[in-house]
Amino acid sequence: MTEREEEKGFVVKDRRIFSEDGDSKSDVAEESVKKDTAVNENAGPQTAEGEPHGDERKTVEKEPGRAGEPPPQVPEVDFSSFLFSLYTSAVLHFGDIEDPVTGKKEKNLAAAKQMIDIVTMLEEKTRGNLNSDEQGTIDALLYELRMRYVKES
Repeated sequence: MTEREEEKGFVVKDRRIFSEDGDSKSDVAEESVKKDTAVNENAGPQTAEGEPHGDERKTVEKEPGRAGEPPPQVPEVDFSSFLFSLYTSAVLHFGDIEDPVTGKKEKNLAAAKQMIDIVTMLEEKTRGNLNSDEQGTIDALLYELRMRYVKES
């Protein structure tokens, strides 16, 4: 390179599709479309300059030891399992089990009452729409949680 080319630094190219008059610049439009639709096999869609878009520049590595393993099985969520999750939250707030985050057993009667209120609301809103097993489950859970709350308060 000559000294003059080194001093130049960078080149500005007008890549606008339309001229100042609003007429289409066909040569620029065709070039832009070709570059915008270029796809790198490893990086996905690219910009007109050939750079991958945003987060696609980053490579995502798989967790070690997880390749080829099926994802863990998650039990199906039904009404009864949802109720038991609310019950478990209430039991946690009564201080019967350790908080998974802190590892401590802490009593929070206001939060336990809130869980009871949520189950009560579900019982009211689903009245007449539950089968006998679901109704029996919600009645038993509410009875147990209410008696426990009275005992604790």
